[in-house]
Amino acid sequence: MPTLARVTTAAQAAALDAATIASGVASSALMDRAGRHAAALILDRFAEVLTDGAMIYVGPGNNGGDGWVVALALHQAGCQVQVAECGAMRTADGIAARASYLAARADVSHGGDVSDVVVAPAIVVDALLGTGTAGAPREPVAAAIARVAAHRAAGASVVALDVPSGLDATTGAAPGACVRADLTITFGTVKRGLLAHRDFCGVIVAVDIGVADVSEAERLPQLVTSPAVEALVPRISAQAHKGVRKRLVIIGGAPGMAGAVVLAARGAARSGIGMVRLCVAPESLNAVQAAEPVATAVAWPTGNAAELAALCDYADVMLIGPGLGTSATAQELAARVLATFRGPVVLDADALNAYAGRVHALRTAIESEGARAVVLTPHPVELARLAGVSPGDVHSRRFEIAGETARSTGATVLLKGVPTVVSDGATTQVVAAGTAVLATAGSGDVLGGIVATLLAQTEHALVAASCGAWVHGRAAEIAGAGRVRGVTLDDVIHALSDAWPHATRHLDVVDGDAVLAELPAVP
Repeated sequence: MPTLARVTTAAQAAALDAATIASGVASSALMDRAGRHAAALILDRFAEVLTDGAMIYVGPGNNGGDGWVVALALHQAGCQVQVAECGAMRTADGIAARASYLAARADVSHGGDVSDVVVAPAIVVDALLGTGTAGAPREPVAAAIARVAAHRAAGASVVALDVPSGLDATTGAAPGACVRADLTITFGTVKRGLLAHRDFCGVIVAVDIGVADVSEAERLPQLVTSPAVEALVPRISAQAHKGVRKRLVIIGGAPGMAGAVVLAARGAARSGIGMVRLCVAPESLNAVQAAEPVATAVAWPTGNAAELAALCDYADVMLIGPGLGTSATAQELAARVLATFRGPVVLDADALNAYAGRVHALRTAIESEGARAVVLTPHPVELARLAGVSPGDVHSRRFEIAGETARSTGATVLLKGVPTVVSDGATTQVVAAGTAVLATAGSGDVLGGIVATLLAQTEHALVAASCGAWVHGRAAEIAGAGRVRGVTLDDVIHALSDAWPHATRHLDVVDGDAVLAELPAVP
């Protein structure tokens, strides 16, 4: 299992740095590693920096110190480098890094107004503000950010160190001027704010600078990457038959909502399920049979205990909720299935809405047949209804509330959104794969089919939820190829065949052990 990058707030990142320093690693060593890894990435990704040079904007804090280290490393590599200072350096490590650069060369431009800089660099490095700043940038930093934007408009590529200046590292808020980067190189951990507002970040690369692997880090959320998915998703053997690949029952498809179960079935089929049975309202039978002929279909077993027992005996896993509706008949059916079926279950959409404000009732229903793997797949509004909080609370506390809900329900929670957060109450994982292509009706149904398939085949709720969410997001990235408009869920479903780990091996790994993870730019 590959080491997963940790996802942190600004305060958590600072605490890890402090623990590392307390363990005996000099703070200057962390700065040197950060700057030199960043310079190596710039040299690797932007060959034109060797001929056209780099402009580096440095602020007065340790982020500026990182910038001075980058400047020295690029200079030593033979690049033309010009540094624009924005305020006097005020940290000891930053002062030392600046002195090392000045000792290496004497033609640095410093102490002047950044608006006087007239070079036309290929690369502009943003080392103005780091993770410890919040609120709108003040002058002279705001003016420097404007200058960075002018360079970018003129064709330069912008590289941000740790976070784009002006972006809150914890919340992703950008209350004032903010750098828009083409590449963000973040150090040690992936900051939450980068995942919440990726359109400011470009490509995100997390590099290892030797932050201590202390016990506290084990409780921090982990970023799911393709090597992890490859390690966790079981391969389908050459000897497999449809029974080995498991049987899925999807319960939903109220009148007028047959499409939801069809989308879920297609997501499951592209994920390697062996057999699918669609259990829908009688009025929807013809529609689902015509749309998805490879699946069998039966009518809701309302009031018929023998039919319900047969359905439960058939299934290795149940997906309850796609297009289920809110009628009394539908809600009673969901409760009966949950109370009768003994195997793993994925609950989505209206199967969750049936328990709005009744978390303890849901826990009782989940535990009615003893210990079993259950995954809940709410979007923020559905989780708000379930937990009895506002959608705003869910958005602002998405990294915490998924785990809280998992502990209160006894299920693994897959909270959809940007980013997706998955928690079983003990371990929390973050999935940043995906684009706005998925922001459309029916996307969650496709996800439900993927997760249910993996739940049947792995029998591990956290693995099924996190890997399913990653593959779903990766399929959207492939289908969109940098676009959002003109891309449909059919495109995403077809792209699933290329999204699985066998086709994406090492997507998040580049040369060098320093890189922990990489996320593509979002369209």
